[in-house]
Amino acid sequence: MKELTGMVAIVTGSSSGIGETTAQRLSALGATVVVNSSSSVEAGQKISAALPGDSIYVQADISDKAQGESLIQKTLDAFGKIDLLVNNAGWTTVVPHNDLEALTDEIFLKTFEVNVFGTWWLTKAAMPHLKKSDDGHVINITSVAGVRPVGSSVAYSMTKAALNQMTRLLAKSCGPVRVNAVAPGLVRTAWTQDWDAQHAAMKHATPIGRSATPDDCAEAVLALVRNKYVTGEVFVVDGGLTQMT
Repeated sequence: MKELTGMVAIVTGSSSGIGETTAQRLSALGATVVVNSSSSVEAGQKISAALPGDSIYVQADISDKAQGESLIQKTLDAFGKIDLLVNNAGWTTVVPHNDLEALTDEIFLKTFEVNVFGTWWLTKAAMPHLKKSDDGHVINITSVAGVRPVGSSVAYSMTKAALNQMTRLLAKSCGPVRVNAVAPGLVRTAWTQDWDAQHAAMKHATPIGRSATPDDCAEAVLALVRNKYVTGEVFVVDGGLTQMT
């Protein structure tokens, strides 16, 4: 018996980056994992097939309410329950904060549709089933951009602040289901691989002296999974960036 044997976990946006690593770590500890992506089907299928434990891949765009509900139903059809929902799926594009015209209505709405509306709809659909678990748990992957006025765009920062507040509100209202968040700083992923200047700046901007890795973020998820008396927390994983003036 491994540590997480018997747990059924959905990890959205898990075809790469933080989601992929989180799915791998959960599976290695015995959890049954549902891998998800909105479009990277082949990558998601390969990741699911390579996991050491039971797993399925489900394509679903969480910004579409019906697709999110289908993701929940397909998980139940396959495994009969849900114990953990990791809301990792998100969307952004880089827009300078001082260029208000560049932050078009289309960009603004899409950022909220995926990051806030989609996460809300999926969590709402999962909640009745999480309440049947011995330790139902939601973990939202947010960002240090929800804590400080930073991030890839003003809209992105706003959505992550909304998710941090949603985390606290649901923790207060939906017990005994636990609801927590992991808020990373800059993370080295495929999406940020060309951000050489930003990654180099982390050497001097943070006490730890580097950017985060997906494994740093997955470790934070596991820490919250393991401590069954923690709820309503936003676990900042930023190498101490928020401690700097």
